[in-house]
Order: sequence, then structure tokens, then C-alpha cells
Amino acid sequence: MRIQRLHHAQIIVPKGAENQARAFYCGVLGLTEIEKPESLKGRGGLWLQLGDVQIHIGVEDGFDRMTTKAHLAYEVDDVPAWRAKLAALGIEIANSAPIEGFDRFEFRDPFGNRVELIQQI
Repeated sequence: MRIQRLHHAQIIVPKGAENQARAFYCGVLGLTEIEKPESLKGRGGLWLQLGDVQIHIGVEDGFDRMTTKAHLAYEVDDVPAWRAKLAALGIEIANSAPIEGFDRFEFRDPFGNRVELIQQI
């Protein structure tokens, strides 16, 4: 008996912000939206596919996302290009504590969720 892999991770955005989340996560970050099961569509939110892992974006009000260090880290192939792209869009870039063998940075999505982009060097 063992855990085999990560199937999905979930983040939250405010209720009614699905179109803004879709614009950021699909439009800016380039993730692919997938259809939610019929039984869950009434809950709001959206689901994304990244390789063999899903990212579920749920909706929830009354939570200050800026107060948590919880985050998703996306492995990318060109950290400097991503840093430049996001900065050009006016997204504030925060440098992460160095980890030997990696280039990385973090930022907050339009809803305050912490996001990390990381590349092995």
C-alpha cells in the first residue's frame, strides 16, 4: 500500500471570479481548462489540466489569501522569460530564498494566491 502520485491540487478564488481566473490561468499562464464532472458543476470554479496533474480552482469567500504561504509551484523551462512576462503585465515579482541548483521566484495571482515558478539549473 502506497501513495502513487499527486492527482490534483486545489486553490480558491472569490465566488463569481471564474472568468477572471480563467483569463489568468488559461490566458496568461497557458494552462488548459477541462470539463468538471456534471455532479460538481453547480459548485462553481473550474478545473485545469497540466500534464497528468489537475489543478482545481474552487470558489470561497471570506478568506484572505495574502496571509498564507501555501502555494503551488510550477516547474518551467525559462524562469527569466516568465519573470519578464509577468513583470510586463504589472505583476509584482518576489524573489524566493535561494535553493542550490534552482532558479525560482514567486508572485501572487490576481486573487492573492501565492504562486512559485521554479527551474532546475
